[in-house]
Amino acid sequence: MNDCHQPGIEGLIIAQMAEALIYSDAQGTIREWNAAAEALFGHSRAQALGRSLDLIIPENLRAAHWSAFDRAMASATTRLHGRATMTRAVTADGRNIYVEMSFALVTDADGKAIGSVAVARDATQRRQEEKELRARLAEAARDA
Repeated sequence: MNDCHQPGIEGLIIAQMAEALIYSDAQGTIREWNAAAEALFGHSRAQALGRSLDLIIPENLRAAHWSAFDRAMASATTRLHGRATMTRAVTADGRNIYVEMSFALVTDADGKAIGSVAVARDATQRRQEEKELRARLAEAARDA
């Protein structure tokens, strides 16, 4: 994958897209991190590159993440097949946030998984609004 600070349309797209883009190699080392990822997670590109994905994975979710990651790398398939999912992430200042994230494997010409790309957006406010709506609906049902 091109470095987003190199010339070329691919790099410009990655750098300027509104959603956070994170690319990691097959070992889970961050190799690409765009400006939206900086804004969402609070780590600069320089701080993120070369670090483990653990940088943004809450400690209580790491075992499950790495188990699924290793299976995906070995089989070159994912359970979600590119569909977005709601999950938790941790920011540079230690806050846990909700993110809507989609994942895809990056494969070589032989179909071997060589990395993973994720696109994410903050879903914390939406998750809070949904929680409040469920509470109001439950209260209304009790009052009925």
